[in-house]
Amino acid sequence: DESRYGQPSMSRVRLFPALCLSLVALLHLMPAQADAAATSRPPEWAQPVEVQYNLFQMSPTLYRSALPDGGAVPLLKNLKVATVINFLPEADSRWLSEPGINQVQLPYRTNHVDDADVLKTLRAIQAAEANGPVLMHCKHGSDRTGLMAAMYRIVVQGWSKEDALNEMTQGGFGESGHFKDGVRYVMQADVDKLRTALANGDCSTSAFATCSMKSWFQSVNLK
Repeated sequence: DESRYGQPSMSRVRLFPALCLSLVALLHLMPAQADAAATSRPPEWAQPVEVQYNLFQMSPTLYRSALPDGGAVPLLKNLKVATVINFLPEADSRWLSEPGINQVQLPYRTNHVDDADVLKTLRAIQAAEANGPVLMHCKHGSDRTGLMAAMYRIVVQGWSKEDALNEMTQGGFGESGHFKDGVRYVMQADVDKLRTALANGDCSTSAFATCSMKSWFQSVNLK
């Protein structure tokens, strides 16, 4: 609005300083909010170690990451990693030749995962942890690694599905679109059956799983 003499009205004159003050206050508030977000990561979630490799520490003996390369070997040695578990079909021998680090290859796909895959991985992690810290990885460190990390949290560490899924999908490990198949598996997983199978040394929660039938036929042939 303008006054009769073509000059800005007093209401607009008074409004401009108020808008400036509001903008200044907002600019000061934004860094504070960013700092708060950066420091609000739950302490029980995996903590970042090296951004380049999407490397996080889940526990004193377990790490997760994307596919490392030869440049990561000094870091792994510094972290005293004794075993690397790989969920990819390509072997880690392409980048890892350190004799003091064991290599375990357990390839799988999240859209075809079953209880046998999970039990095999959890058993491998537990066995390897007895020898020192373990790193598990896939290509990006989000979907395949994220699913096994969530199942480790739930089955081994006793987390609720909700808490494990929150870490999996909101922990900053990758794009949320990668988690669809993993979330579906976690939601339908029978945790009690998985814990029982893990404790009993069973390869699956089902007697009709391929690995279970294979074991049964082998036992029959031995007789």
